Amino acid sequence: MATGDQAYILQNVDRRIVFVIPYERDFSLIGTTEEPFEGDPRAVAITDDEIEYLRAAVERYFKAPVETDKIVWSYSGVRPLYDDARADVSAVTRDYVFDIDTGTGSDRDAAPLLSVFGGKITTYRKLAEHALESLLPRLGRRAPAWTATASLPGGDMPNADFEAFVANLGTARPWLPPALARRYARAYGTRIAAVLAGARGLADLGENLGDGLYAAEVEYLRDAEWAMTADDILWRRSKLGLHVSTATKARLADWCAGGVQTAARAATRAP
Repeated sequence: MATGDQAYILQNVDRRIVFVIPYERDFSLIGTTEEPFEGDPRAVAITDDEIEYLRAAVERYFKAPVETDKIVWSYSGVRPLYDDARADVSAVTRDYVFDIDTGTGSDRDAAPLLSVFGGKITTYRKLAEHALESLLPRLGRRAPAWTATASLPGGDMPNADFEAFVANLGTARPWLPPALARRYARAYGTRIAAVLAGARGLADLGENLGDGLYAAEVEYLRDAEWAMTADDILWRRSKLGLHVSTATKARLADWCAGGVQTAARAATRAP
């Protein structure tokens, strides 16, 4: 289901909140669920019960049902929360809590170990500044807070005007197809100069692996954002996996595997 430009906050019968958020132009992101998890976090995945929970919540508010065959993708994560002895997992605090281990005995000269429990993406800057406030005195250093006015990488657009940035991109690089220019602008912002690396035409972007995914973008993600596999590129550095064809995914996987093997052989030959 797609909800246009509107985001919705749904009050569920168990008093939890479920969000329906416009996502990647053509989709809606529905979540979240909240279940205790034990085991390897690498193996976490949505369960059938969680899918039904979200479907039921949405169908209380929307006329169109959420059909199983319309669910194109899901992701799950594990968030470590501070154990405040609440019986109801939904009532456990989401505020972040620090635990600093400064060692004992001869270990006291070692660097302090900071563990962070809880927290949200919406407060990550405050959390980071608070963490430094806790750590710096133990390291014999001082520094002012600075993140409140700092742009995220690629976000330093003039006047924070995205549409003007896209328009200027089209003027400066008229050879870029408009849809591709907008995708690049949204994904990389002002770092697009590094992605395009002086290209003067589509041919300069290297091989088109399919669906407008050029080698230049893949190389940028590998060099600057440490992507190593096709899944890194399609899902962890972007959500292109929702948009490109099966053939493109397979071509990218082959391309990445070949690039890794070439690099390994080059490293072996190096003196």
